[in-house]
Amino acid sequence: MSTTPTGADDAVGAVRAHVTAHRAAFLDDLAAWLRIPSVSAQPEHAADVRRSAEWLAGQLRATGFPTVEIWDTPGAPAVFADWPAEEPDAPTVLVYGHHDVQPATRADGWHSEPFAPEIREGRLYARGAADDKGQVFFHTLGLRAHLAATGRTSPAVHLKFLIEGEEESGSPHFRALVEERAARLTADAVLVSDTGMWNEDTPTVCTGMRGLVDGELVLRGPDQDIHSGSFGGAVPNPATVLARIVAALHDEDGHIAIPGFYEGVAPLSERERALFAELPFDEDAWLRTAFSHATAGESGHTTLERIWARPTAEVNGIGGGYQGAGSKTVIPSSAFAKLTFRLVDQQDPTAVEKAVRAFVEARVPAGIRAELTFGGATRPCLTPLGHPALAAVVAAMETAFEQPVRLTREGGSGPAADLADVTGAPVLFLGVSVPSDGWHAPDEKIELDLLLKGAEAAAHLWARLASRAREAH
Repeated sequence: MSTTPTGADDAVGAVRAHVTAHRAAFLDDLAAWLRIPSVSAQPEHAADVRRSAEWLAGQLRATGFPTVEIWDTPGAPAVFADWPAEEPDAPTVLVYGHHDVQPATRADGWHSEPFAPEIREGRLYARGAADDKGQVFFHTLGLRAHLAATGRTSPAVHLKFLIEGEEESGSPHFRALVEERAARLTADAVLVSDTGMWNEDTPTVCTGMRGLVDGELVLRGPDQDIHSGSFGGAVPNPATVLARIVAALHDEDGHIAIPGFYEGVAPLSERERALFAELPFDEDAWLRTAFSHATAGESGHTTLERIWARPTAEVNGIGGGYQGAGSKTVIPSSAFAKLTFRLVDQQDPTAVEKAVRAFVEARVPAGIRAELTFGGATRPCLTPLGHPALAAVVAAMETAFEQPVRLTREGGSGPAADLADVTGAPVLFLGVSVPSDGWHAPDEKIELDLLLKGAEAAAHLWARLASRAREAH
């Protein structure tokens, strides 16, 4: 390892110069990856998902990782890479992301082919450009810039990557994979690059994501649809019972009315409320992005608090009985609702499932059979605001963006909490995508200037994490 000293300003300039000099080659490589339609949800693309994993593994080897492996699962493969620092006492950082993408076709409303990347007006359009291939791949450029700027021959931290292939399908095999490979995944911090920033002009660092429990409730009454004139009012109607259960999920103040649901939910600290209030939030503009006409939710909380720091109970779909034109006077034999519950803080998915089941069972009358099934659950994760590693991420972002960085949370969910559970390490977030990037939507894109800022931030982060670890010791 070279020990040639460089001042802070020299290091910033060296990182930026490297990123700028290698911009074209980096974008060419990213475009090649984006051409692979690694859609994990569609079986016909299973070979493409594997091809995506193999492509990434080759790039990580070319970056310099001495250990790169493809880890098979019962579903899609993940990619693991490991590059030890020369200093034995350096901290270990595990970078998480995913290489699978959402389905996409031109007929969905794209202005160009979703798997034929195009650069238009400083933006790269393609499925996966922001979610998550672009944000995974900027780490390769950032790592090269880190080595070039510091003269090192290995990172300043023990660096590991775990890039899964099933995130867009709910990560059904991820927890089992990380438990099976726990000995290889030991880390002092987990870094997730599958999030974003407030907007193009306001760089931010995410400090938490909500967990998720999803379920489906099916109520069955008569063994077949029956005549509502002959039998209505004399036998239970599963659609009516379902409507009552759904209506009872919330009270008149928007609070979730499931007994025990709020166990583990802590109120926001005054500091975090103040941090949320600092953000340039325009509620009317936000409503336009939500394609909605009014806000609603739990009373006593702002819109940002509701979507970042409060749990939810949502009906994602509901149906039953006759759906055609005109009328058909029947009592339906069944009705269903698809439900999701976003979780925060220390809410336990298993406890929430138990509470929901008890809530439903208490409201099902005789003559109605209830079937409540739950899919995969995701735990919430939250970065402690006072953690020195969070300060290192913020400092790296501020160095790259040359302005103050604020803190946010995200309302969505991801499998990062599984890594936190298995490793016992805090979860950190480094993402540069913005709301206009259109994750999961037609014309998904990434702002090229922000993507390169992400590479710069990653380049600055490793030395900062190593330095703060030394200070802590």
